[in-house]
Amino acid sequence: MPQTIRSGGPLSGGSTHGPDGRRLGLVLGMLVLPMYVALGAPSVALPAIGRALGVPFGATAWILAAWSLTSALAMPVAGRLLARWSPFRVLVVGVVALTAGSALAAAGPTLPVVIIGRLIGGAGAGATVIAVFAAATALPGQHRLRALGTVAAASATASACGTLVGGAVTAWLGWRAVLAIPVLALPLLLAASADRRTFTRIGGGDRDGAAGRLDVVGAAVLSVLAGSLITVLQAHSVGLPAPVTLAVAAAGVLATVGLWWRVRRRPDGFVPRRVIAARGVPAAGLVGGAVFAGYYGVLFLAPSLIEQATGGDALEAGALLVPAAACSVLAGRLAGTVTARFTAWQVSAGLAALTAVGVLVVGVFNGPIPVVVGVALTVCGFAGAQAVLVGLAPELVTAHDRDTAQGLLTFMVNLGGGIGPAAVAGLSGIVSVPVALAVLAVLPLAGLVLGVTRRPGARYPAEPHDAVDFQPGKS
Repeated sequence: MPQTIRSGGPLSGGSTHGPDGRRLGLVLGMLVLPMYVALGAPSVALPAIGRALGVPFGATAWILAAWSLTSALAMPVAGRLLARWSPFRVLVVGVVALTAGSALAAAGPTLPVVIIGRLIGGAGAGATVIAVFAAATALPGQHRLRALGTVAAASATASACGTLVGGAVTAWLGWRAVLAIPVLALPLLLAASADRRTFTRIGGGDRDGAAGRLDVVGAAVLSVLAGSLITVLQAHSVGLPAPVTLAVAAAGVLATVGLWWRVRRRPDGFVPRRVIAARGVPAAGLVGGAVFAGYYGVLFLAPSLIEQATGGDALEAGALLVPAAACSVLAGRLAGTVTARFTAWQVSAGLAALTAVGVLVVGVFNGPIPVVVGVALTVCGFAGAQAVLVGLAPELVTAHDRDTAQGLLTFMVNLGGGIGPAAVAGLSGIVSVPVALAVLAVLPLAGLVLGVTRRPGARYPAEPHDAVDFQPGKS
């Protein structure tokens, strides 16, 4: 008889064995492949896109930043929707938006249209990722670690191999085909529908029928805050006039004040006070965001740096970056093993250190080999942080807040993915590339300090029942 796992709870049913974390991880990993290929592949095509659309190279950073921005914003929304919907339903909505946005981006005649498509596709990707992690993090103990490790390995591998895919597709089919790659998520969803009972059973738990309306005001101010931050960082690279930049910055300040006011006025709103006040949630989000900023910032520059160093094309640049994929697989696989011996904060500090070193290697040394080595180090940080920090959410809050906390935590982590390329693109027009990367390295270094100064604890439970009665603020 099939068993049931309630969100954050123990197994129930007639057997003592829960769902296989490896098998579910493979199913979930297949679903995220097109999304993460869509992160690495366009980076190789950016020079060709800039030439085809007649825009500066720095402006093409929006193609990466837009995806990361709306993906991050969609995650807390999807987290709140999981209080009412099953992960499978959220998954369907996400994949439909992902497919529609990617098709629009691929057909866009101008950069603004391409960016709009990427914004829509990114929102769909964010919802899809949350649905995937909602299913994985509901598994108990080591099953959760296995599933998260497999998903992390799949996502990091796809992201790293995306450069090869992007180079090959750009050389043979053109850059528009590269932006259309996420459309492949639709047939993969149809294939995964055969496991619909798994999605509704795992991570489904008991839906909160008493959940109130979505806090639209809270979602809006958070969106304005994130969007204004990335826009200001990239203002110089896109030639944004000073008055417009100041207006955007002012909107960001107002959004910050508005978010603070909204949290105080509505503690159970879009950003619940009890979740962001839980010990470890803000810190985990900041560490993860810093690691992702380093990775995506390097990913934005790496293909063009290789092309400049070798005089080759997109295909050669993508092929040279493939070794980073093997490192990402190793990092994803080792994440669960390492967290069994060290605390999550110690592991996250190590991942931040790897990322900072990778960014500095790319910035300090010349030639394609240092670029490849630097990308490999940052992709290890990316793969490990995704498994460790996102998997930490159930350990920081009660089971009732698990999906919301996961959405907000993943929002903070992935927002770093938009900040990284935006910051590098904005700085590259003002200072040299090495200086821009040195500034970028400050972010993962700050994550290292934050991870080191956190108190030990927050270990993953060794047994399924260990996570059942976890209380917020305790580790």
